[in-house]
Amino acid sequence: MLGVRAQRGPGPGALLLLPVLLLLLLLLSGPSGYGADASDYSEVLPDSFPSAAAEPLPEFQLEPEDAFIVKNRPVQLRCRASPATQIYFKCNGEWVNQNDHVTRESLDQITGLVVREVDISVSRTQVEELFGLEDYWCQCVAWSSAGTTKSRRAYVRIAYLRKNFEQEPLGREVRLEQEVLLQCRPPEGIPPAEVDWLKNEETIDPALDSNFLVTVDHDLIIKQARLSDTANYTCVARNVVAKRRSSTATLIVYVSGGWSSWTEWSECNAKCGRGWQRRTRSCTNPAPLNGGAFCEGPPFQRITCTTLCPVDGGWTEWAKWSACGTECTHWRSRECQAPPPRNGGRHCVGNMMESKNCTEGLCSRNKKVSIERESHPLEPGAGLAVYAGLVGALLLCGVLLLCVGVLAYRRSCRHLRSDITDSSSALTAAFHPSNYKPPRQDNPHLLHPSAPPDLTATAGSFRGPLFSLQQSAVDGHHKIPMTTSPLLDPLPSLKIKVYNSSTLSSLELPGDGSSADGEILSLKAVGAGPRPDPRDTHGYTLPRDPGNSASATLGCLGGRLSVPSTGVSLLVPPGAIPQGKFYEMYLIINKWEKTTSPSEGSQTALGPVVSCGPSGMLLSRPVVLTLPHCAQLDSPDWTLTLKTQNHQGDWEEVLTAGEESFSSPCYLQIEEQSCHVLMEQLGTYGLAGRSAPPRAACKRLQLALFAPRAPCLSLDYSLRIYCTQDTPHALKEVLELERSLGGVLLEDPKPLLFKDSYHNLRLSIHDIPHSHWRSKLLAKYQEIPFYHIWSGSQRPLHCAFSLERGSLAVSQLTCKICVRQVEGEGQIFQLRTDIQETLPPHSPLPSGDTCVPSSQVGPYAFRLPASIRHKICASLDAPSARGCDWRLLAHSLGFDRYLNYFATKPSPTGVLLDLWEACHQGDADLVSLATALEEMGKSEVLVVMTTEGDC
Repeated sequence: MLGVRAQRGPGPGALLLLPVLLLLLLLLSGPSGYGADASDYSEVLPDSFPSAAAEPLPEFQLEPEDAFIVKNRPVQLRCRASPATQIYFKCNGEWVNQNDHVTRESLDQITGLVVREVDISVSRTQVEELFGLEDYWCQCVAWSSAGTTKSRRAYVRIAYLRKNFEQEPLGREVRLEQEVLLQCRPPEGIPPAEVDWLKNEETIDPALDSNFLVTVDHDLIIKQARLSDTANYTCVARNVVAKRRSSTATLIVYVSGGWSSWTEWSECNAKCGRGWQRRTRSCTNPAPLNGGAFCEGPPFQRITCTTLCPVDGGWTEWAKWSACGTECTHWRSRECQAPPPRNGGRHCVGNMMESKNCTEGLCSRNKKVSIERESHPLEPGAGLAVYAGLVGALLLCGVLLLCVGVLAYRRSCRHLRSDITDSSSALTAAFHPSNYKPPRQDNPHLLHPSAPPDLTATAGSFRGPLFSLQQSAVDGHHKIPMTTSPLLDPLPSLKIKVYNSSTLSSLELPGDGSSADGEILSLKAVGAGPRPDPRDTHGYTLPRDPGNSASATLGCLGGRLSVPSTGVSLLVPPGAIPQGKFYEMYLIINKWEKTTSPSEGSQTALGPVVSCGPSGMLLSRPVVLTLPHCAQLDSPDWTLTLKTQNHQGDWEEVLTAGEESFSSPCYLQIEEQSCHVLMEQLGTYGLAGRSAPPRAACKRLQLALFAPRAPCLSLDYSLRIYCTQDTPHALKEVLELERSLGGVLLEDPKPLLFKDSYHNLRLSIHDIPHSHWRSKLLAKYQEIPFYHIWSGSQRPLHCAFSLERGSLAVSQLTCKICVRQVEGEGQIFQLRTDIQETLPPHSPLPSGDTCVPSSQVGPYAFRLPASIRHKICASLDAPSARGCDWRLLAHSLGFDRYLNYFATKPSPTGVLLDLWEACHQGDADLVSLATALEEMGKSEVLVVMTTEGDC
């Protein structure tokens, strides 16, 4: 505290007596007219009076503080002192004008002293007018009767923060567990800027993560780099003026590859003589990650080996004949020692001993022997050989019978094991697409095709207790009889058929017609997951129509379900189903009479309604549902919405294309004729759309002309024209309907763009040869209401033209049928036919997936091998400082409409590759993917694809 402070005087009571004493003093010492002479009182007054209590020096209760001027806003300086008769500010040694002070005065209730408070305002102009090296300062000076007191100096500065950092952090690539230093020097500013570090836009708090350290110089130290530290780092500087962000530094923590242990040497590849032995190792200890170096050195070694060749045994020369014995025979022998059999060689074939008569019949014997020789003219040696041959033949027959029995037993066991296939073997069996041979069918769209081949001819049937399909050979004690399960209660006569030609298991329901729709059973391991909700009638009920459904037992290896000739498929990538769990998955195209349309109001249904399930199963990664659509996407006139049907049958919106957010559960990839839905919840889905104002959208339709196939035996003749959505399933449904009516397609369906204009579809017939034919249609044309077509919720719509010929001798019919939308586009059918001939079925263009099997299980369901997939994911999942990561791959493949969906997945590249698999199931070549990787500069992945893939 500046100034000299006096000692505190008498208390408040003494101060109150001070005026009274002064008044008495004046009266006594005043002029004579006011009192007696002083000498008269000299003996009464004392020599001196007590002095008045001294007022203390002012004491500051509040002193001005340093302040910063932000932009053009002035600052307020304030001080408070007691006791104080006056307070003034002095700035830079000069007194501030009294009019610039704002003074407030009060009385301290405790001490009774006067408290004075003064404010002044300091503007930016005042500070800038000060010249010199010293900062602008102000201080308070307070007065009392005892003297003055000065406060501390308060400095006023103009605050600012430069834009450019003195040093910004730089991106780096460091190895695992390496110490990392990211430097940051904030911009110059007053007051000095405070610094924070952001990791992927989240503030780093060293108190929460001890692996981070922020130094006094604002540098960030990562003590030991972890894989989770691969991120974008930003330095943020701030003060009272502004906040500045540095450029983002990308830190990539890579892992260099390390070799695993060598495998054991393989067997020699040569069964005889010189060959090779081989052993391998893999670069997986650890595997290279985030651009880490691949292992140096060869992944395999090879050495020469020599396998001893088998040597067949050979007979030595016969030994000399023995002496003639009592039986008039002598013997000689030989050994299998020239050479002896070695290394698995065959033993000598033939007798080791030989005997013959040594007297040439001259040996004398007794009569019995002679009789015997007469009865049996064979020589003794020959008799022995016959007996030995018989014994050998019997032994050989016994051995052959034993071998045949063993082979038959093994074959029956193998047949039984192949018929009762467990789910794990169905998932891991070497199923190859080339093994699939579709039934021969000249035309898949014939109205009267031949009966489909009987796939049950080579199938084994099994009745009795039904066990969960597990690896019975290994986990036999885990078999759980399912005949007592409530799932099988409504199906007492359920029969399981497993086809030997593929890995696809199927359930066949009894054909007695007792159940309209069969139940798909969820075949799961013990504890595989929750049972399906019995209320979910559309969740696991499979129609009896095999042409509109597909099913298979899938596990962690994944697979693909496809409904042939419809464009509808479900891709279940590897890892979507947890390890050890198996589900009987299905894919169903719902029929019109069994479902409601997802369209409402001005919306239109753009494709079939599809159910996939079981709906209650848990998925570890998204599956891809492919749906065909009929929206014309040449111009952005559509607002497309994916909808799902709940258990009560009501339709709910899942997402609208272009309005995705972080809460969107799906990703919708829209292509010209189909859409692919990445989702993690199975159920019933449909695609709906509406026009996006101000323009009107168009949907693609197909017009199909049908006539009776058999010769016309009456005077009446009918032509039917169907108007359907331009999707494979819609045409297939019309073909099946006409097949049941005995109709035939006359020519290829014609396309028609139907506009959202509220105009009906008009159909008319022209140029009928009136001399032989007449139309029974009273009006000039027929119309199909606009809403019936636009809603997409009606059964296949058609109009019939009934004609009548003049006589049975008339057989030639020529006419034109015009189909057009009022004030819109149209098509014309040119008809020339002989109604007395049996019309051949006309085959429309195939839908592209006619030869694709309905179910593919395991690795062979995917075009991209697992090894290539893993290498691509390892190379692109981690963010790259050059931007060459999964985001660039999504841009190259055209999957970048909403990148935030992929960013939330553990492996964004894996989800992109799953979507690529679904989009290329028709062409199934790796050219597009290889081209995208080549443009990204991923040469190391291209080398792997060239050696392991099929570019």
